[in-house]
Amino acid sequence: MEMTELAALLTPDGLDLLDDVGSIESTTDVARVVSRLRAAGHSPELVSAVVGQARLRTKATAKFGPFAQRMLFTQAGLEQATRLGVAARHAGRMRNAGIAHVADLGCGIGGDALAFAGAGLTVTAVDVDEVTAAIAAYNLAAFGEDASVSHGTAEDAVSTIFGDVRHLRRFTPETSEDDAHLRGNSTAIWMDPARRTSGHSETLRVTASDYSPSLDWAFDVATRIPTGIKLGPGHDRDALPEDAEAQWVSAEGSVVELVVWTGALAREGVRRAALVIRGDESHELTAGADAEDAEVRPLGAFVHEPDGAVIRARLIGDVARSLDAGMLDEHIAYLTGDAAVTSPFVQSFRVRESMPANIKAINAALRRADIGTLEIKKRGMDIDPASFRRKLKLSGSRSATLILARIGDHRTAVLADRV
Repeated sequence: MEMTELAALLTPDGLDLLDDVGSIESTTDVARVVSRLRAAGHSPELVSAVVGQARLRTKATAKFGPFAQRMLFTQAGLEQATRLGVAARHAGRMRNAGIAHVADLGCGIGGDALAFAGAGLTVTAVDVDEVTAAIAAYNLAAFGEDASVSHGTAEDAVSTIFGDVRHLRRFTPETSEDDAHLRGNSTAIWMDPARRTSGHSETLRVTASDYSPSLDWAFDVATRIPTGIKLGPGHDRDALPEDAEAQWVSAEGSVVELVVWTGALAREGVRRAALVIRGDESHELTAGADAEDAEVRPLGAFVHEPDGAVIRARLIGDVARSLDAGMLDEHIAYLTGDAAVTSPFVQSFRVRESMPANIKAINAALRRADIGTLEIKKRGMDIDPASFRRKLKLSGSRSATLILARIGDHRTAVLADRV
């Protein structure tokens, strides 16, 4: 979206027209709505803006629920925006740490800032892109003076809000009086460094060296001011600050982000955390370091698949011990055991039988078990599940899960039922 389109949209008539259009789900809907609006005499700029926003609102429902229908977006901003349920938990951490004011540097369309303001925090939001900053200002307008948005760089914002942070020391009891105003201050920073190429439409992921602001700068600021830095979940673990808390977050089964917390926002004694969110429920596993691996053991009565956040945080061993389970293979993130227990940090399966992972043996097992509906999972095996499925004979009346994994030197198939 360009500024001319945004200007056309941000009028009473433009916003009323957007609400009137409602959801647009398909290219057929796009063609129909464009024809109707152009026939009604609306300008090409306004039609383009309204249709584009209607499509983005439809996509944004997955992240923002019903709030999406009262927000504006850019394609790039929506791609990088934090899910509202996840952002709300970040806001809770800020509030519990005694934070009253958050500087959201690189605020995008304002998804995180919305959660911070909704939790009663005062927000100063900044984005380097003029159009994106204007959209964030619209999304946060309901909070009035408690949520201000400006156009500028993260570096300039830090200088304006905190002064020259290069001359501030770390937060320690020995910190000089020069730092006292910050140690006693209830202000924190939230940063979501841009991990995509610039622009408002389709974007591409970039390498860590191309983040904006740079991670070196962000990590340096985080040693001086309580900070949360949102990164991609696959970020190089060796490049994380040693004295920070690293929290991997999964939502509805997908690992969505890694957050580095510092200062008062990092919990004492916690260096690794896995936050698992499903619906309105959340569960968290924390540790002071990577967990020691569990021992490898033979296939038992149950197979457990750890959540991706647990795997990323390298806390599989702690989960295994809580389930009285071991590793199915030292290189494969499946657990196995005989105890009839499960956990919010795993998906559990009761084993029916195991066999060599060849089509003939699997089809025989499916026929014996009367299986017609099959979920396929695989780890450590170079196969395409969709192509593999086409070779299976699924004609029964029951359902099951097929787990394909390399165990030692053997390609093994496990037929199981979800617990």
